Amino acid sequence: MSESTAHPYTWKSLVALLGGTLGAGAVVGFLTQRESSFYEGLVKPSFAPPGWLFPVAWTLLYAAMATAMWFVLRAQGRDRFILLGLYIAQLAVNLVWPVLFFVQQALGLSFFWLLLLWMLSGIMLYRFFQESRIAGWLLVPYQLWLTFAAVLNFCIARFNP
Repeated sequence: MSESTAHPYTWKSLVALLGGTLGAGAVVGFLTQRESSFYEGLVKPSFAPPGWLFPVAWTLLYAAMATAMWFVLRAQGRDRFILLGLYIAQLAVNLVWPVLFFVQQALGLSFFWLLLLWMLSGIMLYRFFQESRIAGWLLVPYQLWLTFAAVLNFCIARFNP
């Protein structure tokens, strides 16, 4: 039996998920990179990481998210396509946040948008754990990072009215 008939979600589907997720993140990163001086000029709390850390962290988080989605698809649960829709929806919400924060410089709105993302990713984390323990654990760093990002965004919005 060939690899493609043994399981419909092979390494090729993992590569596609990684490519799509990382590619979407890269496009948004490219579109918002010229606004990075905006972040450097903001008053930030003492725990704010340097700007160069964000693309590194997001690359790792996007890769983990895509891999988690792949494990959910491989689990063959009856809700896997609903969960794929949830994954795509939260990714779309995720990709709007840098535009709100860096391009629109809407610090308050970006905080509330991040809360929406935090809730969607929390639902996704919970549901992914139900389908695949590995998928759930792969999303834990994402949820923790979003929690940190929300606190950071809130503080920045307060310090920069």
